[in-house]
Amino acid sequence: MSEPTPTDLAEDPTTSESAAEAPVPAEEPAADVEDVEEPADETSTAPSFARTTVTRVGHGARHATASLRHTLTTGHQSDEEVRRLLVQRQLAAYEEVRETAREELDDIHKRITRLERVGAEEGWTPAQRQEAKVLREERKARAAALKDLLKTEFVPMAPTADQLKAARRASSSRRFVAFLVLVAALGTLLVVRPQLLLLVLPAAVAVLWWLGRRPPTLTQRPIPERLLARPELTLPAQARTEAGAPEEDLPTYALADATTTEEAVEALRRALVKVGADVAEITEGRREPWGWSARVRVASGSPDDLNEGDTYRELITVLRLRRSGVLVEVDPDHGDACTVRMLMGDPFTSELLGAVPYRAPASSSILDVHDFGVGMDASPLAFTLAGLMLLMVGDSGSGKSGVSLAMAEAATSTVDAVLINADPVGTGVGDLGEAITLDACADQALIGAILDFLLALCASRARQRAAYGWGNKWRPSAEHPAFLLFLDEWPQLSDKNKKKLIKLLLLGRKEAIWVYGFSQFGTKEYLGEAIGPKLSAKILGACRRVDVTELLGAGAVAEGYRADLLAPATHTQVNDAGQIYAQGLPGIPRRPVRYKVREITPEYAARVGAERAAHRPDVTHTLTEAGLIKQWRQLAAQATAGKGPGDSEPEPDVPVLTAIATAFLEEDDPEYLTLDQIHGYLRKDDAQRWGRWDGHDDKGRRRELGKALARALREEGVELASERITEAEGKPRGYYAAAVQAALRGASASED
Repeated sequence: MSEPTPTDLAEDPTTSESAAEAPVPAEEPAADVEDVEEPADETSTAPSFARTTVTRVGHGARHATASLRHTLTTGHQSDEEVRRLLVQRQLAAYEEVRETAREELDDIHKRITRLERVGAEEGWTPAQRQEAKVLREERKARAAALKDLLKTEFVPMAPTADQLKAARRASSSRRFVAFLVLVAALGTLLVVRPQLLLLVLPAAVAVLWWLGRRPPTLTQRPIPERLLARPELTLPAQARTEAGAPEEDLPTYALADATTTEEAVEALRRALVKVGADVAEITEGRREPWGWSARVRVASGSPDDLNEGDTYRELITVLRLRRSGVLVEVDPDHGDACTVRMLMGDPFTSELLGAVPYRAPASSSILDVHDFGVGMDASPLAFTLAGLMLLMVGDSGSGKSGVSLAMAEAATSTVDAVLINADPVGTGVGDLGEAITLDACADQALIGAILDFLLALCASRARQRAAYGWGNKWRPSAEHPAFLLFLDEWPQLSDKNKKKLIKLLLLGRKEAIWVYGFSQFGTKEYLGEAIGPKLSAKILGACRRVDVTELLGAGAVAEGYRADLLAPATHTQVNDAGQIYAQGLPGIPRRPVRYKVREITPEYAARVGAERAAHRPDVTHTLTEAGLIKQWRQLAAQATAGKGPGDSEPEPDVPVLTAIATAFLEEDDPEYLTLDQIHGYLRKDDAQRWGRWDGHDDKGRRRELGKALARALREEGVELASERITEAEGKPRGYYAAAVQAALRGASASED
């Protein structure tokens, strides 16, 4: 059986778990694209460029075909738009009858005027007098009839579901015929003037190449303004048919019974009233590929209340949806509004998700924006990996491995980033094979040695950065690449390695040494410190409610970050694996939108990993300048040999310095902290040791604390002394962040 090509995998980027939900014939031939897109043994630049171009043009053709099919089948039009178009025809017929009556009345008036002019000039004949009399009587009758017509108001008749389907079929047929006529005309023109192929073919290839990186957004468009501007096209609200019953007594009905947007909005309004919401208005209702969505504004209370347990469950019951079928996204810019999404099917169809983009070896920079997936609202999940200290939390089956592999796959396509794979109990992103620069799996000692090396590199790069005059951030390049540490199963690290990792998270960002951590839990007990909320980027897959609030804050669930509603995959069902909520990703709005990451299959990862093996950045130059090339080669040899350096050597520890650094982290990295501020964190860390002077007055307590800190830091071999904080009122003693950072680098270098 032939291996899947990148194009095949882009069309169906699923793992074996995905196949359980949507089976695909295992023996489906792929020879028509395999030889074109990715010959396994081609590594030269020209074939690689040609292969990339052909693949991208192929993706563009699929994108263009999907968009064309979407348009020809009227998929871009919502049921509400089609309904308004049908009602517009009713209105046109209503107006046409009245316009015809006016024209006929005007015609009779003109005939009478002509007869009167002729009679006045030439004299009346008996026949003319009789004709004029008949016309005057007819004019009187038609004027009365027109008056009665104008008194009759236009009452729209709601089209049935069958009428809506028939209208779609008719519109689709007209579009298809017009498309065939256009294709026939173009074909005829090319037959008559074949030289036009020299213009048409390059233009078509260029357009397809441009579309290759732009997956189509196959959603329904907003209703055109020309239809919204006609109030006559709006059907009377269903509530008015209930014979004046009080709003709270109106019967609710299942969302599945709604056939138009107006009916779906009315179902939502009644459900919200039923659960006690004070609804001011519901707007922007629209049909989505997965169900319905609408914007709700409340007159009192808060839209956050809709995410509370009992209210949320009752809302689902009233609408007759599945247990996680309602998503309430609170608007961060308008405290009285939210977007309600009502799911009636899979929110991430293959058309919405799009294909996995093929990335050629050394084709991008770590600073570039990479496309990883799509949101429920069709917004792209595209961001740069540069500068991120990232943590993803998700239960087993949430798709952590798929998300980490997707990000690592993008990272290995860059020319200026080195990938280090670490996993204390598994294989991490090992499916990328030789594209990984350094592997440390199921080896605590080797992972500890790598963390020590990266801490030493932080200290060296800080000095290099100053010497280069690069300011406060390292500048990644092919000569001086960024180091990316992908760390799976964070909680399984030893206590020693957790402390080292915390130090690296404090020091690495400015030096282009970035950590992407993955864990089943997000609380302090599992991570070693309350570091999760302080990291720049957080991703949540299917996880516990406590993990959501721990990482994103106590109000995250009420805002709409409902990762606790996601269902992890089982052995036979994909469920919501790969679906995430995110905060802090560059360029991604801070909104509780559910996203899905395009999953990279192990076979595809292995193939692109083999392609990229020869294009990994060379670290010899940058590590030689840093004075760490020997240590790096030792690590590479240990990783290749599959054994670590041993864990018997004594490891210097600096718990007091770490506690001070943690205080800065907890306070969101201020420029300085006073002794009073630090004392609170020291008490929390060891109340018996640091709470001994609580009975003293403030001056005496600070004096004893300062002496004890100085003594403890000297015992740890740390060069750090308190100093006057001149910027603070009263100039109290404390520590500047820069001095603490320098002490941490010195301690890390001395350990190495």
